[in-house]
Amino acid sequence: MENIKETTQELLAIFGLSNLDNKALALLNETEFKYLRDLKLNLNSTLTSEFLSEKECGLIGLSVATNNQNAILIDFYHSYAVQHGATADELAEAVSCASLLASNNIFYRFRHFTQKEKYTQIPARIRMQIMMKPVTGKEFFELLSLAISAVNGCEMCVNAHEDSLIKLGTTEERIFDAVRIASLVTATGKVIY
Repeated sequence: MENIKETTQELLAIFGLSNLDNKALALLNETEFKYLRDLKLNLNSTLTSEFLSEKECGLIGLSVATNNQNAILIDFYHSYAVQHGATADELAEAVSCASLLASNNIFYRFRHFTQKEKYTQIPARIRMQIMMKPVTGKEFFELLSLAISAVNGCEMCVNAHEDSLIKLGTTEERIFDAVRIASLVTATGKVIY
């Protein structure tokens, strides 16, 4: 990509990249398109929250980037979470949550879409031991699960995790911010990959 515009360079610098060969970013770089500035600002807003710690923001970003299979964002949020105190076990749990929820979201979305009683009676046979005693705590694991379920579009899982969080005493602002971050990580991954 020749003639990298200043805003594009700033965005690439956030990820420690000097050049990025992908069509989406190349198309946006062709003009002084305003969205690149918005994208940069939105990305920065995933790193802090009034209702989540910086480590939690990083772990949500890591989980969503893993779910979305975006290596650049996985590295970025991994580093950010570590910089803010995430342990190896917490990092592994964020990655594991993305994998587990990928299967759960498909499975429960299928049950929801078909609305057949028979499918609710057949055992899922999906191992979910990680949900029993999460390293990050039950509340935060539910928050991760909700964020991934929202990205994956599983209405049944979103409702179940949101309900569980409310019962655990989580504020709606904290829930909202986790989903906001998940949406912005996903949006960033459409241009940075």
